Amino acid sequence: MHVNRVRRARTRPAAALTGLAVTALLGTAFATAPSASAAPQAPAPAAPACSAAYTIEQTLDGGTTWRMCWHYNTLSGLVLDDVSYQPKSEPKPIRVLTSARLAQVHVPYDDGEAEYDDVTGTDFGQALQKLRPAECPGGTIKTVKVPDRGNVAGLCATTRARGHAYRLNDDPSTGGTGKVYTSQGKDLLVYTVNKASWYEYITEWRFSSDGTITSNVGATGSLSPYDYEGTDGKGWPIGKGADAYAESHSHNVFWRLNFGLDGSSKSKIEQYDSKVTPPRGNGSPTTRTTRTPVTKELAGDAANMRWWRVVSTAGKNKDGHPRSYEFVPGRSAKFPGRSFTKHDLYFTEYKKCEQYASNNPASNCGGASVDKWVGGQALKNPIAWVNIGFHHIARDEDQQPMPVHWQGFSLAPRDVTAMSPLTPADLANQNGVPPVGR
Repeated sequence: MHVNRVRRARTRPAAALTGLAVTALLGTAFATAPSASAAPQAPAPAAPACSAAYTIEQTLDGGTTWRMCWHYNTLSGLVLDDVSYQPKSEPKPIRVLTSARLAQVHVPYDDGEAEYDDVTGTDFGQALQKLRPAECPGGTIKTVKVPDRGNVAGLCATTRARGHAYRLNDDPSTGGTGKVYTSQGKDLLVYTVNKASWYEYITEWRFSSDGTITSNVGATGSLSPYDYEGTDGKGWPIGKGADAYAESHSHNVFWRLNFGLDGSSKSKIEQYDSKVTPPRGNGSPTTRTTRTPVTKELAGDAANMRWWRVVSTAGKNKDGHPRSYEFVPGRSAKFPGRSFTKHDLYFTEYKKCEQYASNNPASNCGGASVDKWVGGQALKNPIAWVNIGFHHIARDEDQQPMPVHWQGFSLAPRDVTAMSPLTPADLANQNGVPPVGR
């Protein structure tokens, strides 16, 4: 028999839930090349509106600096605010996100007898875990004020090596100098650990020197000791013989992203699809890419050679191209059992009460899940919701404790800078058509 997770009666948190905005539209048939004349740049973003205790700032390899504020929410935990990115070549910070956080961890079990919303249905935010110094190597552990619990040393900000940032052998056979350009990169890593019954979730944000933002949730802790009845294809034998079948289940993780590119709430969102046409005769296949504008709320489905980006309307790079960020989802096992988990990406018009992808605690919000908020409203100030699923079929190696399994996505810069922010000085003149036979 399933034993429900211990829950405390919840009310709406006193802490304010952030939500300022981004405007967004999605694009149609490939646009022609932008004009070489850059539009007036947006005013420089103001300094982070938070005290030193709630500020994170880090300069990485190549001179890239990331800046952000943070605060803590009693339901979703860590919230990042006013995230900006400043490569060494840029005179001022480039605002990217107004706010970013978890919006749900939905956990349905395969036998249909248990289903949880771990962010809004358990003490996820309250159960922030204290971090030991060894868990934040080379970094700083910040103190978080958790209502009803007091101060918890639970937020790590550190750097971590990621391997090659780039490598180029400037081959003499093609007119190059023979020099090898290579660099090892580091990421700014910001994370917390929150406990939800038997599971512990590591909420991790990575900020790279090339402008990429990556968010992952890692599930660890223990398998539920009350869920070992997963026979008939609903579980996996754990332990000796075939007596205990750990029940299989899903982790459907949602993030809520509020963009503010170049400090403006007016952005566009564009969807791109590429179609490959088989070769004719002895020819080669051809590929055509189209851009589709989305002017109304969207429940988007991932497809082969499909992607989305958020585009600034307030700033361009030095080549005159609008700055943007592209969604790069990680591997996902989409769960079709609930209406809100049937889609991979949602864009909804900002509404203050729409804060969590499912089991949204605000009443009178036109439904309690994100799919109910896609009602055809024009997008003027859109919020992006990312859904990444993982179907957890347990294994012997999951005990004990359970190794971390990760799921997440990235936001990749697209035309944020005119060249790579890590370009070496003696290659800085190679913008556009590269020199041949130098």
